[in-house]
Amino acid sequence: QVRVVESGGDLVQPGGSLRLACVVSVTIFSRYSMGWYRQSPGKQRELVASITDRGDRNYVESVKGRFTIFRDNAENMVFLQMNNLKSEDTAVYYCNTVPSPGDYWGQGTQVTVSS
Repeated sequence: QVRVVESGGDLVQPGGSLRLACVVSVTIFSRYSMGWYRQSPGKQRELVASITDRGDRNYVESVKGRFTIFRDNAENMVFLQMNNLKSEDTAVYYCNTVPSPGDYWGQGTQVTVSS
């Protein structure tokens, strides 16, 4: 059963950078595809970046070239490096498996992009 703890969210100005981190508690973490999801008020949660067990990455079009997902299997962690942040990136960010289990989500970490 997967359990996650996300961190790294903050208030940042447009154009700024943040790195989100997620500690994952699960047996054999390296076998799981992992993703970063986000949800902003009034919108559905969306998958913005994913990385497979082999390290293959995918991104939603709106973050391509700005966000990078990577993982550390030795530490059971997944990260999201976010550069050139925009106001539309403001959301609560969650990490989870891909596909998500549906019935479990961590507390998330708030990212606010504002001047």
